[in-house]
Amino acid sequence: MPTLRLFLAWLVLAQLLPAVATGPARAEGPPTGIQVAPAVPAPFAETPGTPMAGAPGRKVIFGHEVEIPAWDRSRVTALTFGGSGFFPPQGRTDLFPLAALYFRRGSEEGRGRGIVAIFMNELEFDRYWHPWEWIATFDSSTLPYGQTVVTDGREIGKTAVFWGTALGGLGLGYRIPVAPLEVDNDLRLQLMGRAGYFFARRNDSTGASQIIPPDTPLYGARLRGRYDGLRRNILELPHRGIAAGFDLDYLHRSHWRAVSDEARANRDFLQGTGYLVTAADLPGLSEKNRLLLGGYAGTTLGEGRGDRYNAFRINGSPLPGESDELAHPRFQAAVFDDALVTDYLLASIAYRRELLFFLYLTLEGSFIRANRATIAGDDQVVFRRTDAFAGTIALDSAFFWNSALYLAYAWDSGFIRGGKPGSGVILTWTFAF
Repeated sequence: MPTLRLFLAWLVLAQLLPAVATGPARAEGPPTGIQVAPAVPAPFAETPGTPMAGAPGRKVIFGHEVEIPAWDRSRVTALTFGGSGFFPPQGRTDLFPLAALYFRRGSEEGRGRGIVAIFMNELEFDRYWHPWEWIATFDSSTLPYGQTVVTDGREIGKTAVFWGTALGGLGLGYRIPVAPLEVDNDLRLQLMGRAGYFFARRNDSTGASQIIPPDTPLYGARLRGRYDGLRRNILELPHRGIAAGFDLDYLHRSHWRAVSDEARANRDFLQGTGYLVTAADLPGLSEKNRLLLGGYAGTTLGEGRGDRYNAFRINGSPLPGESDELAHPRFQAAVFDDALVTDYLLASIAYRRELLFFLYLTLEGSFIRANRATIAGDDQVVFRRTDAFAGTIALDSAFFWNSALYLAYAWDSGFIRGGKPGSGVILTWTFAF
C-alpha cells in the first residue's frame, strides 16, 4: 500500500492560476470630483523554510502570493488510485493496478485508523484513558487469485495456491505524546491477544505434488512498540527527526501439517521485526536538501523457520510518511507486495530536494538480504538467501482538487523477479476529502 499523501494543492492552484490567467485586477476610478487615497496593502511576509504539515504559512511562487491555512491532520480521508508497470514483466504480470481508501480520526477520547483495499485491509481503533488505552485491530489478506512463485522472471504456475488470512486483536496499551507534539508523534507500547482463520485452496494450475495446508483457526499474541519523533512537510513526507519500532508476533495454527520437506510442521512460530527511519539536514546545505536513512529487519523462528503462508511480504511502495505505515518493510522497486521472505535485512539511503514548496525530487538507493521464496525441483517452494540492490528516482507533487501525484522509475538487480533484473514505473494519485 503506498503512502497516502495529504496535500493543499487546491489552495495553491486556486490562488495562483487565476492570477496568471487574468493578470492584476484594475481598480475602478472614483466618482468625478471625489479624491480617494489609494489603499496601501500590508506587506506580504513570506514564511521562511519548508512548509510543515498542518501549519499555516505564506509563500511566493512565480511572483504570486499564496496563503497556506492551518488544517486539522487528525481528521483525514483519502482515496489512492494507480499502479505499476514492469519491464520486463514479473512472471506474467506487466501491469499491477492499485486502489485503496485511507482514513484517520483522532481526538482526546481515542483514535481510528485504517487502510481498506477490499482484498487487503488494516484497521485499528483505540480508546484512551490517558496514558493507557484499549486497542482493537483487524487485518486481512484474501487476494482473489492463485498466488505463485516467480523465479528468474518466470511465473511457476504449478505453485499457484489461493489462500487467505483474517486476524482480529484486542489488547491494552500505554501511549504518551513526544516532541514535536503533532498528531502522529507518540511513544506506544501495546500487547494484544489475536485470533483468526486461515484457508487455502487449489486452482486449475496447482501442481499435483503441491501440498495444500488445511483450513485452521489461528491463535496468538502481539507485542508492539512504536516511537515517532518525525516532523513532516506539507506533503506529509518525513522532514526531520527519528521514528523506530518493533513487533513480536506469536501464532499457533490449530490444524496444520508440513507443506514441504524444509518447512516441516511450523504449527507454532514466532516472528520479530524492527525498523529505524530518520530524516536530517545535510551539513552546509539549506533546509531544502534532506538526507533520509532507513533500516528494517525481520526473522521467523520455529521448527521449520517459516513457510510461504506465514512469510513476510516485502513492499515496494513510495517512501512512507504516515506513522503506522513506517513499520512496513519496503524495497523500492515497484508497488507490488508479493515478494515472500522468511528473514530479511534491508537498508536505504535517499536524498530529497525541494524544487518548489509543493514539489519534491527524491533519489534513493536500497539494499536487501533476504531468504526469498524460490523453487526446488518441479514445484516445491523453498527459501534461499538473496542479495539485491535497487535505485529509484521519484517526484512527489501537489495536484488539482486537493490531491497529489507520485511518479517514480525504479530498477532492481533481481529481487522482485526472482533473480532477473528489471525496471518498473510507479504512478499514484491521492485525493483527500
